[in-house]
Amino acid sequence: MDVLKQTANKAKKAWDESLKRALLYAKALFKWTYLSLVIGILCGIAGTAFHVAVEKVTDFRAGHGFILFLLPAAGLLIVFLYKTFKTEGVGTDHILTAVQSGGPVSALLFPSIFIGAVLTHLCGGSAGREGAALQMGGTIGYHTAGLFKADDRDRRTCVMAGMAAFFSALFGTPLAAAVFAVEVVSVGLFYHVALLPCLMAALISYGVSLLMGVAPTRFALSSPALTLPMALRVAVLGVLLALLSMFFCFFMHLVHKAFHRIKNAWLAAVIGGLIVIALTLLVGNSDYNGAGMGVIQRAIEGGEAFPAAFLLKIVFTAVTLASGYKGGEVVPSFFVGACFGCVAAPLLGISASFGAALGLIGVFCGAVNCPLASIFLAIELFGGEGVPYFALICVLTYILSGYNGLYSSQRLLYSKHKALFIDARTNAWHDV
Repeated sequence: MDVLKQTANKAKKAWDESLKRALLYAKALFKWTYLSLVIGILCGIAGTAFHVAVEKVTDFRAGHGFILFLLPAAGLLIVFLYKTFKTEGVGTDHILTAVQSGGPVSALLFPSIFIGAVLTHLCGGSAGREGAALQMGGTIGYHTAGLFKADDRDRRTCVMAGMAAFFSALFGTPLAAAVFAVEVVSVGLFYHVALLPCLMAALISYGVSLLMGVAPTRFALSSPALTLPMALRVAVLGVLLALLSMFFCFFMHLVHKAFHRIKNAWLAAVIGGLIVIALTLLVGNSDYNGAGMGVIQRAIEGGEAFPAAFLLKIVFTAVTLASGYKGGEVVPSFFVGACFGCVAAPLLGISASFGAALGLIGVFCGAVNCPLASIFLAIELFGGEGVPYFALICVLTYILSGYNGLYSSQRLLYSKHKALFIDARTNAWHDV
């Protein structure tokens, strides 16, 4: 009888532990479902509104060339806005830090970056959309977590979910957005716990944007068959793209440091605006103002790009963002990579269109240090063809671009050359 009683007690204890474990998982799933649902819906609506606003002001600028000359005035308004909302100096790096160390995120960052980015695009500043997306999405995630009394660790995860959701709403790439939000914070450490909420929020946000009429970003592309000679050509292009991504990041930070020496933010905005106006008049067209998605599409789908376009875009973007205008660097990195790949690829025996697609992914990967997200981005933007070539480009540009990056708050936890823990920041020299 004692043996039977002991066996029964053990079985009951095992059952209780299993039930407790099942309830723990069910509670976690329920928690991330409702948090992701709220974040995804909010980011989907806000992301769609931002997308429409940027598209509308871009179309308006295209039909009213005089608006370019209002860029310095827009810069002054942006400075006033950030000073009034007390969000000066707050950007994507601040959002990454909020995930890493749990720092606060002001709710006023949302209207600051929304209005600032729209004004920048309206008046012809060279900037993208994802920097604003990460900041607005992170802000929504942070304050949604606060609304539901989430603890510090869950709040950080909600910030990542917001980043993924807003990115997904803008580009229509939920897989890439989810992986990017997890991967970009600390390179070498993948927060698997954040993958579920990031993916759920990204999918919900994507669905909301589709329902509200936002078409996902897609490109028609034909990829070559997988052969060793073509793989070798792509590898050579990958080396060139790694060097280009290093130069892109270096020049962006160099110009930022130069403008940082101008202590008066009002003066810096005026100087930057006047430089962009002068550069636009000098080149004689508006290809380098705004995000430049039309140029990217011509490079990929038409195989056409001006040979120096990638250099001009780097200069336009560096001056715009360093002088205080708002937006992001990712779409400009798409522009830079697509135009360079379009021009360089035929010299290696690769079609201009396919080279442009490889260039877009390669420069993006080298600049943000996110190879997995870059591979998913290639699949969602260009389809399943040519994935081995895109993966090869991502691996090469990630390793060969060194410890450079667009985001100085990004942590590189492991060496790019060996399995060695280093826990360092980007844009600093490391000999391991």
